[in-house]
Amino acid sequence: MYYWHWLRHILRAPDTSGYPTEPDAAVAAMANPDAIGRLAPPQGTFPRRAAALRHIDGGSCNGCEAELGLLASPDYDLSRYGFSFTPSPKHADLLVVTGVITPSMAPIIQAVYEQMGHPKRVIALGSCAIDGWVFRGAPEVLGSLDGIVPVTVAIAGCPPTPGDILRGLLTAVDGMAPESLREGNSK
Repeated sequence: MYYWHWLRHILRAPDTSGYPTEPDAAVAAMANPDAIGRLAPPQGTFPRRAAALRHIDGGSCNGCEAELGLLASPDYDLSRYGFSFTPSPKHADLLVVTGVITPSMAPIIQAVYEQMGHPKRVIALGSCAIDGWVFRGAPEVLGSLDGIVPVTVAIAGCPPTPGDILRGLLTAVDGMAPESLREGNSK
């Protein structure tokens, strides 16, 4: 009987949804080398767009982490923009913090920030890291990440889309949104 169940699942289509059928137009516009090449980074930014990300989960529901993980998928391909993840803060250029900021996580975030080399940027990813969101005012929630380390870019949403995260990363490195995205947001 087990084999019949196994064979039946092989012969029919999977229950999963698969990849999106249409690409994200905003992300496709970011991949346009002409649009990216016209950007003039402001003073004091990264000389080239090749940045290592260090992610810290302050205590979240993993919604932001799931969306951050999608950036490695073929649809978004984080590495084509020069980004990569690193486990070491000493190799990191960008610190990405998700989740609520608690008193026990604050010294860890500060220690990781201090270990990073210069230039360094901090991204508050999701509404919880920006201001505590629904947990704001709870006894063990400090609220904003901005009170712990200086935040360069805040990416709002619960959770933000991978396209929004990618735009935020590009803004943190380049100092401005890609030219093709300045007029408006997608989705």
